[in-house]
Amino acid sequence: MDIAIVLYPRFTALDAIGPLEVLSSLPGAQVRLVAAEPGPITNDTGLLTVQVETPLTALPKPDIVLVPGGPGCFAVMQHTLTLAWLHTAHKTSRFTTSVCTGSLILGAAGLLQGAPATTHWGSATDLAPFGASYCHERFVRHERIITSAGVSAGIDMALWLIHELSGAPTMAAIQLAIEYDPQPPAPMVAPPTRHEDVSAEHWQVMAHRRAVGSA
Repeated sequence: MDIAIVLYPRFTALDAIGPLEVLSSLPGAQVRLVAAEPGPITNDTGLLTVQVETPLTALPKPDIVLVPGGPGCFAVMQHTLTLAWLHTAHKTSRFTTSVCTGSLILGAAGLLQGAPATTHWGSATDLAPFGASYCHERFVRHERIITSAGVSAGIDMALWLIHELSGAPTMAAIQLAIEYDPQPPAPMVAPPTRHEDVSAEHWQVMAHRRAVGSA
């Protein structure tokens, strides 16, 4: 089973690396990092550079497609080759998935028309132009498309994929192996319903993530 994780400049690291850590333990699966052009690709903070060996064209029919999010997603949404590859790969994939704002890339590829979907709460309104309806859920399945919410939600989605593909015992074993049992020091506050309700601290963090590494 071929699993393709699509990388691009200024992707968010955990969006890709979290699911990679889970899916790489799936028996019989080969996880490959793919990109429009092979070579070093740097994440949104500028602190992590990943060497990608496989171009999109070398893996036209992956069984699983995963598209991470990140501030670089907006450039990818205009990248004809990547969008065409996604559209074609989805025709034969078992599941086409996204993490965070990776769902906007799926939307730009024409895959979310009429579909319920999720993304990072800060980009909830960005799904509508692609014909998708935003759902405030950890991850959302619509037929063969699965979208997950922001960043860490990709780990939940990847564990669900393990359950679907290999059963509950395998999922439990992988979850135990990575000690995935979130216990944050404080519960997460509910996402704001309006942009005006976002605190200055939240905007500062989000703006920083968009700006760092853009040079």
